[in-house]
Amino acid sequence: MFIYYGLAAVVIMLDQVTKWLVVKNMELGERISIADPNLGLLSHRNRGAAWGMLEGQMWLFYIVTIVVIGGIIYYFHKEAKGQPLFGFSLMFLLGGAIGNFIDRVWRKEVVDFVDVRIPIINYDFPIFNVADAALTVGVIMIIIHIILDEKKNKKKV
Repeated sequence: MFIYYGLAAVVIMLDQVTKWLVVKNMELGERISIADPNLGLLSHRNRGAAWGMLEGQMWLFYIVTIVVIGGIIYYFHKEAKGQPLFGFSLMFLLGGAIGNFIDRVWRKEVVDFVDVRIPIINYDFPIFNVADAALTVGVIMIIIHIILDEKKNKKKV
């Protein structure tokens, strides 16, 4: 069990350290190119949810995040036993949720900094951070878990 919560702690620490580095070393709006023009670091702040939705509704984010964190911990202890993929996916979700929650409580905004452009379709992807990436990885892992679990249950029938 400690390995699982350790993963969430690593996600939170990596998220907070990278955000701290961006805040301390970059001006708001500053961009540092990594692989120009498709990848860079762009100091950005988000006072809403994904893509800036519900901007300024911090009270809603506090309530929703606390409920989500409680749900993740509940499902981890009740449903993830003996299912490592599900357990790890929940810990990615937990780390991501707590990482952005810390920003909302402490800074009243979320620090975003990963700037990606997808050249094939010329799409400027929304700026994100480590917590957002962990949430995405967690969701993808849950989808994989569900697909594998469905296949396993069909074989039993």
